[in-house]
Amino acid sequence: MSEHNNNILLTVNNLTLYFPVFKGIIFKKKIGEVKAVDGVSFSIASGETLGLVGESGCGKTSTGRAILQMDHPTSGEVIFEGADITKLNKYELRHLRKKMQLIFQDPFGSLDPRMTVRDIIGEPLLIHKLNGSKAEYREQIDHLMETVGLNPRMVDRYPHEFSGGQRQRIGIARALSVRPSLIICDEPVSALDVSIQAQIINLLEELQEKFNLTYLFIAHDLAVVRHISDRIAVMYLGEIVEFADRKDLYHSPQHPYTQALIAAVPIPDPLIEAERKHVLLSGEVPSPLNPPAGCKFHTRCPYVHDLCRKKTPQLNQVSDRGHRVACHLSAKAPDRNNP
Repeated sequence: MSEHNNNILLTVNNLTLYFPVFKGIIFKKKIGEVKAVDGVSFSIASGETLGLVGESGCGKTSTGRAILQMDHPTSGEVIFEGADITKLNKYELRHLRKKMQLIFQDPFGSLDPRMTVRDIIGEPLLIHKLNGSKAEYREQIDHLMETVGLNPRMVDRYPHEFSGGQRQRIGIARALSVRPSLIICDEPVSALDVSIQAQIINLLEELQEKFNLTYLFIAHDLAVVRHISDRIAVMYLGEIVEFADRKDLYHSPQHPYTQALIAAVPIPDPLIEAERKHVLLSGEVPSPLNPPAGCKFHTRCPYVHDLCRKKTPQLNQVSDRGHRVACHLSAKAPDRNNP
């Protein structure tokens, strides 16, 4: 993993993605909007891994899909290699897609069961006309298989003949085939066994170093994100509530939501586990169709104040290392290690 630098590959400015909600079948009436992504901003440097974490339904995957223009954003900018891709037409966007790839969460559902591994990995090469001659095409696929740790002799098998970890390796090979500079990893290990998760994470790190890849790594498992990420953004109800270097985030979480997420990660040492303070959250995640006023987290926050119910907090910098927190009481909230 590389340190953050000034060579910015991707910049997201005030990105929003709202889904309209209608009532009725024939005469549809709009009754509101689901605010899946609500004013998200961040940047990723070339060769960096940015972790995006939060509970299910917080908008992580929607953010990734909006960046790739799989769902067109309601507003905001997605600047990739200096160009705002939200303003590109479909032909310009198609040319750009080979530079931005996606690794899906489900290693089986994302692979066509009727296609062989050769066809699955080779399809992007054919679409973007990177295949060359038939011999070069076969050689490219064999090389991609070896790169992700699969035996090229299995290239004519079908997805159901592979294990979950092997299928995810096939998905990674498919993403690599067009030589992208940015890969969005949408919870790529959440459906795998713990032992296989470590293998896939190690593979992603090796590939990043070898090909100078940039990752947006989406996950809900903070232990996984801590291992692979350079910086981490924490999302809640479509907004980023904390953004920091991975060491700063884990050693000194400022937002109560981040503190609760980190406290939920088990520690192998039973003595430390018994002594540390756990931040318990009450209630359920509010609906993105009707989010609460003020701070969206105030309905579950153990440190809620009157100001939290009335005013939306800004993502303000709290350290010279770029640590930013969206919390009115960030300076007063107790540290998880020093309650």
